[in-house]
Amino acid sequence: MIRKYRLNIKAKKFFLAALFPLLAACGGESQPGTANPAGSFAEKEQTVYEWKLITSWPKNLPALGTSPEHFADIVEKMSNGRMRIRVYGANELVGGLEVFDAVSQGVAEIGHSGAYYWQGKIPSTPFFSTIPFGLTGTEMNAWLSFGGGNELWQEIYAPFNLIPMRGGNSGTQMFGWFNKEINSLADLQGLKMRIPGLGGEVFSRAGGTPVTMQVSEVFTAMQTGALDATEFVSPFNDMAAGYHTVADYYYYPGWHEPGSTLETIFNKTAFEALPEDLQEILKAGTEVMNQRLMDELTARNNEALRVLTEEHGVELRKLPDEVLIELRTISNEVVAELAETDEVTRRIYESYKSFQAGVENYHSIAEDAYVEARKLPSN
Repeated sequence: MIRKYRLNIKAKKFFLAALFPLLAACGGESQPGTANPAGSFAEKEQTVYEWKLITSWPKNLPALGTSPEHFADIVEKMSNGRMRIRVYGANELVGGLEVFDAVSQGVAEIGHSGAYYWQGKIPSTPFFSTIPFGLTGTEMNAWLSFGGGNELWQEIYAPFNLIPMRGGNSGTQMFGWFNKEINSLADLQGLKMRIPGLGGEVFSRAGGTPVTMQVSEVFTAMQTGALDATEFVSPFNDMAAGYHTVADYYYYPGWHEPGSTLETIFNKTAFEALPEDLQEILKAGTEVMNQRLMDELTARNNEALRVLTEEHGVELRKLPDEVLIELRTISNEVVAELAETDEVTRRIYESYKSFQAGVENYHSIAEDAYVEARKLPSN
């Protein structure tokens, strides 16, 4: 029985090998970078898809800029060369704040950015990036995957011909770089700071002047005095950007971005035209990028902070408790007001806040309690 079965398998392979060239000849040619849904299985297996990935980050910026390059590399390897992705940094193909529209319109098939940049188009997008005093990076990953976040995210992007997926997380960020000390809320008055998303709205209500500016322009703005302060990510990325050469003080904690999710967005039409196996490879690639980016920043931030403080003389400062308390009060007001924008935003807010309440309850006796225990003095 076993021998007969093996012979049948060989015969089938021989038959298919002879049949595929005939099917390919009948089906016509498929061009690289395009799908041919009506073509044969053999044609789809041989099609090479050449896609573009645009980002909001300078080319090869450590972690944020290099993770999309790694994503493109592993996708090509997993697809055995059938999916080739060329990565463009901000301003190479489109501006860093034009990624959403460019992918929606098919200028590029993939984008890597942050959802909160698109709040002017979709009010609820900050929930899928970061909320002041909201979920941490680990908690965001959990809400998106198992708390209903992904389904809500896909719902609000669908009208724009986009499919969003998580593509990294910074973990809790630093508050940022300042050219003056912050000893009270009064020191924020009139301060011009690059700070996007809801954090910018909170900063405005606290008396500051928020500025939305793509990353590639920030260094010069700080250098010339057009900005008094800027937030970016955390020590590893911030040192690479050179902010320690144009600012005196480095403040923490990053109340405005406690766990910023980066997004990978796909042009829906292009994605759904792919063979199913390539769709799954792209999904898997985003998951690898999501975890890799967070792991890299977690690993690199400590050494980068040491270099900044010990070798470059950066003055590390903690925001006073009174300032943090006031910022948290304002943040709660801003987020609650956002929830009233429309019915969809209200549903997203309720899902997010319900998940946060539950995870905070558990973390109070798990993560938080452990961290406090780890700080106890030794005998």
